[in-house]
Amino acid sequence: MTDQPTSATLRRTPLYDEHLRLGGRMVPFAGWEMPVQYSGIIEEHNAVRNDAGMFDVSHMGRFQYYGREGVELLRRVCTYDIGLLAPGEGHYCAVCREDGGILDDVYVFSLPAEVEDPVGRRYLLVANASNAERIRDWIAGRKGGLNSRFQDRHESTAMIAVQGPAAMGVLTGLLGEEAVRSLKPRRCGLYFWQGEEVFASRTGYTGEDGMELVIAASMGPVLWRALLDAGVSPCGLGARDTLRLEAALLLYGNDIDESVNPFEAGLGWAVTLDGDAEFVGREALLRARDAEPKRVLACLRAEDRGVMRPGCAILRSGEVVGKVSSGGHSPTLGVSIGMGYVPPQMAEEGTELTVDVRGRPLAVRVVPRPFYRRPKPQVNA
Repeated sequence: MTDQPTSATLRRTPLYDEHLRLGGRMVPFAGWEMPVQYSGIIEEHNAVRNDAGMFDVSHMGRFQYYGREGVELLRRVCTYDIGLLAPGEGHYCAVCREDGGILDDVYVFSLPAEVEDPVGRRYLLVANASNAERIRDWIAGRKGGLNSRFQDRHESTAMIAVQGPAAMGVLTGLLGEEAVRSLKPRRCGLYFWQGEEVFASRTGYTGEDGMELVIAASMGPVLWRALLDAGVSPCGLGARDTLRLEAALLLYGNDIDESVNPFEAGLGWAVTLDGDAEFVGREALLRARDAEPKRVLACLRAEDRGVMRPGCAILRSGEVVGKVSSGGHSPTLGVSIGMGYVPPQMAEEGTELTVDVRGRPLAVRVVPRPFYRRPKPQVNA
């Protein structure tokens, strides 16, 4: 039996006092004390879908690698060929074991060169909070003679995600119109705000447009308050989970883990297998790519009233064929939605299945991924 974390052992982000000031309900999460909600999960969810909300994501790992040896090291452990990234580009990828099982899903950004080293490069890897130290150590253990300079920015910085249809307008007022207009989706840049460098990437975990900002820890509360003053709603982990589920974005520990390979999870686009570059898990992933998978991740939408939850059995003609990995009620769609692994022939769109919700059968149908897709901006004629 392991000891449960207490308030004395939980880590706190640079924004902890801000959460208390706003009445955030604090809970343990991945070893951190984090806000699960402020005004309410549904209200915060709707704020992101209809306006702009922000999340403290400072608990996520942030590790910086430098130079040619840095990109070579990251290529040894990442499924995507990081060397393809030009300065200012980023890409989602996985870090896998030798057998292809996913140790974590990460985002890697290629940053502009430092002034003092114009031919050098910097790479920022963002890892899940629950896996941050493990991924840091996993990469360090595969240096194999490389002397890449490394910087752990986990505690020295704060990270805030600003998301929603009004987010880019707010950020324009913060960072400037030219900076925001030049930042395309999945791109990143370095800017200055109140004399402090800010890393900004046009990425997120909600299905909405917006940015993720990294700034010095001492300036995190200042930036947070500036966003509050601009009308951005503070949001907690609860809304972050309902938003990412509607967007069918994967949650490590639920939808992916060491028992799952990227192809089963629909992440083949995050794996670069052409060329001769070696990386951990390459041979296993080559086999997985060329073989018929025994299971794949499917999106399920309820046909009746009832809420599917993680762990619920998925059935076909009374036989268990899988289980729900993520599930809940969708505030935007007004029905229960979920994801789970099933045999490939049962993952085809329109397939009718059943989910066992505490002994009660809930009719579900396989639907396209994602469940929710943000509306395209209207163009005036």
